Amino acid sequence: MSIYKLDRFTPEIGNNCYFAPDSKVIGNTIIGDDVSIWFNSIVRGDVDQIKIGDKTNIQDFSMLHVSSGFPLTIGKEVTVGHRVTLHGCVVGDNCLIGMGATIMDGAFIGENSLVAAGSLVPPGKTYPPRSFIRGVPGRRERDLTLKESQIFGNHYKSYLENKKLYLTSNSFIKV
Repeated sequence: MSIYKLDRFTPEIGNNCYFAPDSKVIGNTIIGDDVSIWFNSIVRGDVDQIKIGDKTNIQDFSMLHVSSGFPLTIGKEVTVGHRVTLHGCVVGDNCLIGMGATIMDGAFIGENSLVAAGSLVPPGKTYPPRSFIRGVPGRRERDLTLKESQIFGNHYKSYLENKKLYLTSNSFIKV
C-alpha cells in the first residue's frame, strides 16, 4: 500500500482498515473505519476531496477520482465491485456497484441501490433510493424490492470477513 501526501493534504484513515499492498491512496481523502481497498485500486484525491464511509469495500482494479468542483462521496456499507470507475459522484449508503460500472461527475446514486455490472451512469444523472440501474447509458429499471435491497445492501459483510482474514494472515510471500 502506498499513501501519498499531496500539497497540504495527507489522507485521513480510520481504524481497522485493510489496504492491499499495491493499492494507492493519494491526497485529499477521508477514509472511514473498517474500509478495505483491494489490489491495484487507486483513490486519487488530487483536485477535490474523496470520502469513503465506514465498512465500505473498494474491490480490485477500481479507480476513484474527482474533478474540480466534483468531490467523490461514497456512503457507508457500500460494495464497489472489481474494475469500477467512480468519478466525482455521490454513492449513497448500502449500495452495490457492479463490476466494471462507471459513474461520472455529478451523478447521484440513492441509498440501497444496485448499479448493474458494466453500466455507465452519465454525468449529472440522479437516481432515488432503492433504484435498480443498468445499461449504457444507465437507466433506472425499477425499484428494488425490500428483500433485494437487503441482499445487495448486506454484500459488504462478506468483505468485512475477507478484511479480517487478510489483516490476521501473513499472506504476502516474497519469491
